[in-house]
Amino acid sequence: MAPRIGKIRSIFLAAILTVSVAVPLNIASADTKAQSSAATIVADLGAGWNLGNALEANSNGYPSETAWGNPTVTQALIDKVKAAGFKSIRIPVSYLRHIGPGPNYTINSAWLNRIQQVVDYAYNRGMHVMINMHGDGYKSIPYAWLICDASNQTAIKAKYQNVWQQIAWRFQNYDHRLILESMNENFDGQYGRPTQPCYSNINAYNQIFVDTVRRSGGKNSSRWLLVPGWNTNIDYTAGNYGFVVPTDQYRDPTIPSTERRIMISVHYYAPWDFAGEENGTITQWGRASTDPRRKSTWGQEDYLNSQLKLMYDKFVVRGYPVVVGEFGSIDKTSFDWSNNRYRADFGYAVAATAKRYGAATFYWDNGVNGRYGFALFNRSSNSVTQQEIINDIRYGAGW
Repeated sequence: MAPRIGKIRSIFLAAILTVSVAVPLNIASADTKAQSSAATIVADLGAGWNLGNALEANSNGYPSETAWGNPTVTQALIDKVKAAGFKSIRIPVSYLRHIGPGPNYTINSAWLNRIQQVVDYAYNRGMHVMINMHGDGYKSIPYAWLICDASNQTAIKAKYQNVWQQIAWRFQNYDHRLILESMNENFDGQYGRPTQPCYSNINAYNQIFVDTVRRSGGKNSSRWLLVPGWNTNIDYTAGNYGFVVPTDQYRDPTIPSTERRIMISVHYYAPWDFAGEENGTITQWGRASTDPRRKSTWGQEDYLNSQLKLMYDKFVVRGYPVVVGEFGSIDKTSFDWSNNRYRADFGYAVAATAKRYGAATFYWDNGVNGRYGFALFNRSSNSVTQQEIINDIRYGAGW
């Protein structure tokens, strides 16, 4: 029953989006080979899912996948995620106090082995896998060090280069289905306009990441690499606020000069009062909402369209694939029994609009079911908990 209901509503939403979203078709000025390359990787990624609050969790600065209440990741969980229809998985990773002292900054071997094991759970099943450096740049995390407005930038950059070199060496023989992401939501911690020199340091981190991975050998010279702008914010990445796409001078010379192998990362949780704010005030979203009191005054379909069009106009037309590395909305059914309907509508709309604008999407799942949880699965029983949302994300992504 749930798949059928989800499908019917998705068809309705598709009609709405077809009318309300102006699909950009004039790409004559963009290089066609670069455009083809971007379209191919986005299509290959399909519908993506985040293994959130696992390998980026920590206790007193020591990463541990069970530190934030989730069970140990298993092959059975990843198999369930794939069986549910997700083609790709993003695995957030923190390193923190598992990095030794300088000048070598050696990553704890047991931790790196575990990261590789979890990657293999998905990679060996034919999925695309994305890993990043997640919590090391959060000021709110104990022992975070990748801080863009800290004074010791020379030491930070040396540490960053050494850590990424070790990660790149470990995965150098994995094929293009493994994607490396430089960092996550890095900014100065203030939710306002980007500041300098903080943004320049973020750009420098991205450049160090690209150069280090490319020069580390194996398949890294041609691997897809993902980089974010300021706090993965769309306006501050696509607008004139200081983001610089890294140069890619060390990549495999056999790759055509017109083809990009760098992807741009953004996140989407708008409107926040629906998607992330932990109260029961705003529980509905979109044109199908029935109670204006429960619907935000902003962040609806037109805003979603305008945000992803910004990314299209700035990056996709130039051949740089865009990845919405995180999106989703929290469970507020304890306040409004119909909330999951709008969460599914939101999931469909983000996936469908992103697809129209040449972007891939990864749903944020933090493993928490019930009030304020993002989870689509029960990680203890390896079972689906939100089939309707999964269905609509898949339909939106065209998968």
